[in-house]
Amino acid sequence: MAALPPGHGDSWNRGMFPTPVIDVERLNLEYGGFHAVKDLSFQVRPGEFYALLGTNGAGKTSVLETVEGHRSPTSGTVRVFGQSPRDRRAVRPRTGIMLQESGFSPDLTVKESVRVIGRLTGRTDSVERVLGLIGLVHKAGTKVSQLSGGEKRRLDFATAVYGTPELIFLDEPTTGLDIQARDDLWDAVEKLREEGSTIVLTTHYLEEAQQRADRIGLMHEGTFHREGTVPELTRTLPSVIRFSLPSCAPPHPLPTAGGHDGTFLVETFDLQRDLHVLLRWAEENAVDLTELEAGPTRLDDVFRSIGSEPATPATLREEDLHHALDRSQ
Repeated sequence: MAALPPGHGDSWNRGMFPTPVIDVERLNLEYGGFHAVKDLSFQVRPGEFYALLGTNGAGKTSVLETVEGHRSPTSGTVRVFGQSPRDRRAVRPRTGIMLQESGFSPDLTVKESVRVIGRLTGRTDSVERVLGLIGLVHKAGTKVSQLSGGEKRRLDFATAVYGTPELIFLDEPTTGLDIQARDDLWDAVEKLREEGSTIVLTTHYLEEAQQRADRIGLMHEGTFHREGTVPELTRTLPSVIRFSLPSCAPPHPLPTAGGHDGTFLVETFDLQRDLHVLLRWAEENAVDLTELEAGPTRLDDVFRSIGSEPATPATLREEDLHHALDRSQ
């Protein structure tokens, strides 16, 4: 993972570091009477791996489409490389986009599809090199219509990274990939980062974001619920200790937050201290702590805490709003 300047995360204030690759300030997006994105502000720095995550209908698709230049904001400012993302000539050659579905022509071969994208972006590269990154060299002459779902996903990635763009958007990049293909894709992403590319990821696989992202923005109901590094996000909830005790065991010394049938759950903001207390008690009382687990809160727990909060009723899903807007244009 690329090193970040000291104090990154919540302390990344505007103006402290070099010009951001992405700069979003007070972005608002409205579809009819629905306020999909509300005064959203964030930055993505050069070389950073930034994950934009969110609950269903949170607005992240609208944000990405605006940053990628596919939609105009209702109000607010969006800059990519200091330019409007709608300025295709200035921004597109420097940007690679892996959509959830790219829609390649079924009659083109894999090699021809990559060449077409190369011409459209104005970047230069070796088709064989790009296909080699993701294990598709042996499919170079195969028509897109004959590819499996996972092979099409790898082709999406190959076209996005053609020419090693400075900024790469990865929208659900590993959907439909087997374990080996996922490993190959993330190895390729790491190589791109070593070469200086900035990565923006959106995914439902939270473990991928937790393992790889430098910072994460968690969206809920059109704005950020939280933003920061993984440790900053997980520290907002207590760490957990889980263990089981035999029925004959004396009462243990920690307050429990839940558990049943001899299994106990302890929530703590001082994991090291409370774990030491528990282990010392077990040793002094000759008690076997079976199924013992201890560790910080995971990102998926933070995500669940967002979804468990009361939500404002919505009349339309975000996808429906997009379709309605498209029909009106």
